[in-house]
Amino acid sequence: MNFRKLAESQGLEEDEFLELVELFVETCASDLDRLQSAIARGDTQLAVQAAHSIKGASGNLGLHEIYEMAKSVEEKAREKSLEGATEAVKAMREKNDQLSESLRKLG
Repeated sequence: MNFRKLAESQGLEEDEFLELVELFVETCASDLDRLQSAIARGDTQLAVQAAHSIKGASGNLGLHEIYEMAKSVEEKAREKSLEGATEAVKAMREKNDQLSESLRKLG
């Protein structure tokens, strides 16, 4: 992952961007737990909230893959559907874990 390029695209210094990504990784993990719980309970409103949080944070950082997955889950949940949400959570977790690993390798 090219953090320098992502930082530049957001108008940030790389070290500032890395701090934000670290915060995102932690927050995203928590939001994914909330989203997974919402899916298990069939709670589309909580799913909307959790997916919206992930979508906003990932979008602000230019993390487009996570953004698109969260956006899809949010849109479907707004329509009272959780179809494909479990798979999306798994994929977002994998992306978040990759971010975490990339950060770990840096420092």
